[in-house]
Amino acid sequence: MMCTWRFIAALFLLLTCAARASEIEPPPVPLASTYQQGVVLEDYWVSEKLDGVRAYWNGHAFLSRNGNVYRAPDWFMARLPDIHLDGELWMGRQRFAELSGAVRKQVPVDAEWRRIRFYVFDLPGAGPFYERYDQLQALVGHADSPYLKLVQQKPTSSHSALMADLDRVIAEGGEGLMLKRWESPYEAGRSDDLLKVKAFDDAEAVVVEHIAGKGRLQGMMGALKVELPNGRRFRIGTGFSDEIRAHPPAPGTRITFKHFGLTATGLPRFASFLRVRDDEPPEP
Repeated sequence: MMCTWRFIAALFLLLTCAARASEIEPPPVPLASTYQQGVVLEDYWVSEKLDGVRAYWNGHAFLSRNGNVYRAPDWFMARLPDIHLDGELWMGRQRFAELSGAVRKQVPVDAEWRRIRFYVFDLPGAGPFYERYDQLQALVGHADSPYLKLVQQKPTSSHSALMADLDRVIAEGGEGLMLKRWESPYEAGRSDDLLKVKAFDDAEAVVVEHIAGKGRLQGMMGALKVELPNGRRFRIGTGFSDEIRAHPPAPGTRITFKHFGLTATGLPRFASFLRVRDDEPPEP
């Protein structure tokens, strides 16, 4: 009888934890559109696009865009402010794979998290962005946490100046730029209030099938057949290291690829593999 009651108690605890986890809704974050020449740049501020993991701090936990929890160490979160913040967990340029491996662990590794910083770029709430950014500057300036940093914003005025900034960031190992309309409200969803500026387009797809390699690639993966969110499928055959070709991402894996516009049939032109997009923490 005692074993039965212990089993029931354990089952109740498991169901309670699952129910609490399901109560966490995805945070209502703004999403970026793609910059096109002709935008009135005087309406925007520019910052570096960090190659990190989007994280929403709700005052006591880091949430992914899908509402899953990044298991940060208690000491990392201990001195963060008890308010909502929108930003990125970042380890530095060209370290996305290392970062995503660290933040997805259910049991955080202290040595890895000591190399991570939470860079905030917006303050969820009312008022135009320039007012929210002023509040962020004051907040980070007086914060008692070495792990809280501010994404620096500056005005931009012309396409040529923007492209010069882009060339500089890429030459230094960065990924691109972000444009934020300085009068914009904090609103969920994709809009022109937030724009990404890159030397190429990027998108995500799900791996459907491995295509066997030929010649030098005999015995390895030659290409991936992938599926876009709209259901259309195509192949990606470039951008892979030999290590990835020998151990390709499994079907069902979400990847990021770069491309240069669309073909006449609406498929990505010159698509090339960038990375496995595994920044979402496992669901409880």
